[in-house]
Amino acid sequence: MSWNLDSDRPIFIQIIEHLEYDIVSGSMPPGAKVPSVRELASEAAVNPNTMQRALSEMERQGLMRTERTSGRYVTDDESVITSLKKNLASVGVDGFIKQMKRLGLDREEVLKLVKDNY
Repeated sequence: MSWNLDSDRPIFIQIIEHLEYDIVSGSMPPGAKVPSVRELASEAAVNPNTMQRALSEMERQGLMRTERTSGRYVTDDESVITSLKKNLASVGVDGFIKQMKRLGLDREEVLKLVKDNY
């Protein structure tokens, strides 16, 4: 996992986004054990409190669960993961469409561009 965190946005938000992509891409499959806060913090080169904040938020969102004695796990609920994947894709498409409109491209030009480059 490569952590490319920048100082322009809150670090814990970037951590959440990174882990969300790991979950939807299957790098962290449903039911997988999540490394400890300290391990992830060390890997991402962030303060453990920042990592804990991000993981707690993901737990609140239902993307992770904590089992008292054995640690944190990615949710087993495929519908939560599917919903997240659709949401992330929608946000990406919306941003792309806005950029294409700013470039002055119409719908047909954008569709052709996507087909040619996909």
